[in-house]
Amino acid sequence: MATILIVEDEAKMTRLLELSLAEAGYTTHAAATAEAGLAWLRQQPVDLVLTDLQLPGMSGLEFLAAAKAANAELPVVVMTAYGTVSTAVEAMKAGASDYVLKPFSLDEMKLIIAKELDVHHLREENRSLREALGKRYEFRNIVARSARMQEVLGTIDRVAPTHSTVLLGGESGAGKDLVARALHEHSRRASGPFIKINCTAIPENLLESELFGFEKGAFTGAVAAKPGKFELADKGTLFLDEIGDVPPATQVKLLRVLQEREFERLGSTKTRKVDVRLVAATNRDLRAALEEGTFREDLYYRLNVVPIDIPPLREHKEDIPPLVDLFIERAARDSGKPVTGIAPAALEPLMGFHWPGNVRELQNIIERAVALSTGTRIELHDIHLDLLSGGRAAESGSVSAAGAAGGGQHAAPFPPPGMTLEAYEDEMIREAVRRAGGNKSEAARLLGLSRNALRYRLTKMGVTDEAEGSRENR
Repeated sequence: MATILIVEDEAKMTRLLELSLAEAGYTTHAAATAEAGLAWLRQQPVDLVLTDLQLPGMSGLEFLAAAKAANAELPVVVMTAYGTVSTAVEAMKAGASDYVLKPFSLDEMKLIIAKELDVHHLREENRSLREALGKRYEFRNIVARSARMQEVLGTIDRVAPTHSTVLLGGESGAGKDLVARALHEHSRRASGPFIKINCTAIPENLLESELFGFEKGAFTGAVAAKPGKFELADKGTLFLDEIGDVPPATQVKLLRVLQEREFERLGSTKTRKVDVRLVAATNRDLRAALEEGTFREDLYYRLNVVPIDIPPLREHKEDIPPLVDLFIERAARDSGKPVTGIAPAALEPLMGFHWPGNVRELQNIIERAVALSTGTRIELHDIHLDLLSGGRAAESGSVSAAGAAGGGQHAAPFPPPGMTLEAYEDEMIREAVRRAGGNKSEAARLLGLSRNALRYRLTKMGVTDEAEGSRENR
């Protein structure tokens, strides 16, 4: 079992930790000062350090810096009182693996230590991954022949069996939901529920009740009690998509669940415990959100335990041919069309396209091509690349939104003959909403508009909030 060094000047706390960790099978050593802790680290290897931030003599932050300088890979968990949370965040920036707020339960501490040892083991195995030449990973519904995507799958393979929180990054349509499901299906929680919630698809005033549930009478319309997503995901995985759009008040409650694994429903004073593995995803730069003050620093460090960045499709184009084959098979099966392949001339513009909508955009275009096809394979004239996306077609054999082949890159798109600029703009807006699956926030991002500006344009077009809202919350 792992060896843990406890650096704590309160003898009673030290003794409680030693007894509890020994019961869990760990070997422990104690030091009452930072200087004594550093002396021990110079003499004996340990697997993890647990240290208080308030120490006599050298401070906990100074001890952390010295310990990380000696061994950058050594996991260090810091203990701090509620009044010094900002100091704990500073410790995370300086290299601490995690922090726990005093007073804490011994069970909570053991869970955090187990998680950090899992992460440390994962990092060690990742080194072996880089050395394991030629090893291939395969996951259901994920195409990954490229080196970039094989690296992603290798990380999934190693982190899935742990309890660590995972933060998925990547552009919209890159496949974050598939990676989240793969993490669940290859975890120890695979037999438990997998619950997904899109934080942008739910109004701010309803998001908290969706996550934590509510009691009867908690607000107008609450005619019966309802469990939230955290309760539904107990013993399983909760996938929070677009975590960057969670409002500040809800961020505070998310932080508490991650730290203490407990919460109350709206309108209730009963504290509920949950055992949930959290996977979060964002297509925003959360570090920029930290600087803007729209995302909590302490929540970011709690979420960003194991980051996995999913590359955009334009950075792993060697995966396009097998993705095309997969989407043709699915679309032909669903539509009953006898399409079994794609002509080389039709594949060429797909390989040259910029794919701002990533894998989701490729899937839409292949589904459309299968629907338009009249033979047993997709031909060049069946491929209709969206000018709306602003993608770059290949210099040879580029295809316009109208399906015409040509040579060279396109300039800024013009309306087709016979269509007014206003009608063309309306069509672009409808296409953006369709590609976003009815999600107005995503459609607004595709168009470069604010959500309110998009809502105004849709109203002018006669598209009601009710019609769009029903699709947005699908």
